[in-house]
Amino acid sequence: MATPGQTLRLSTALRTLRRILATSHTPSSRLSLPSRPAPTLAPSTSFHTTARRARRPPHRTKPFPAEGDEAAQRAPTTDFESLDVLGSAPIPSTAIDACHADGFALNSGVRIGGGAGALLVGGEAFAWRPWDATTKRLVNAQGQWEVSAEGLGVLGLVWPRPDLLILGLGPEMRPLSPATRRAISALGIRVDIADTRNAAAQYNLLATERGVDDVAAALIPIGWKEGVGAV
Repeated sequence: MATPGQTLRLSTALRTLRRILATSHTPSSRLSLPSRPAPTLAPSTSFHTTARRARRPPHRTKPFPAEGDEAAQRAPTTDFESLDVLGSAPIPSTAIDACHADGFALNSGVRIGGGAGALLVGGEAFAWRPWDATTKRLVNAQGQWEVSAEGLGVLGLVWPRPDLLILGLGPEMRPLSPATRRAISALGIRVDIADTRNAAAQYNLLATERGVDDVAAALIPIGWKEGVGAV
């Protein structure tokens, strides 16, 4: 049986226990975790998700080989002389080697002189005097270069006829008269006019390239003077 002192201590302990239990079941005693503050971002933070492009290495050209490099000597080179398509073509015998004041020197060694012109057609060379022997004039009253149809008669006798006639009018250019142009066109031949030096150079080139059957020339000496002749 408990003594009065033990009963007092027991009742005191029971009251203390009841107080503790009552306190632990109050809603206000519930513990809650403190909430974390939202993270703040620095103003300079970037959210671009595009991948950064890889940088290509700079293009490097191969250096030129040294002068004594054997690889350079074996490399193919361009022979510009082989690009001359007319280099192996034979020069016609009627090609003009020189224009003289009173005539012409041909590639064949033939010289046309005495103040005569040169008619080169079909690979043949003729002394050509299309002017009147008395007046010795080739320019009409209108200042146009003109010869008669008889002066071009040889062109109507050859066959096949040339496709192009190059007219060298002497030391200077002049317009061709309509009558002379019609006479040449009636033969089915095209005409090109120039001063004699340029006409001779053009004939040499085209006759070598196209052949003497396609290209003809009629040249007046470069020393020609109206009313006087070639001197």
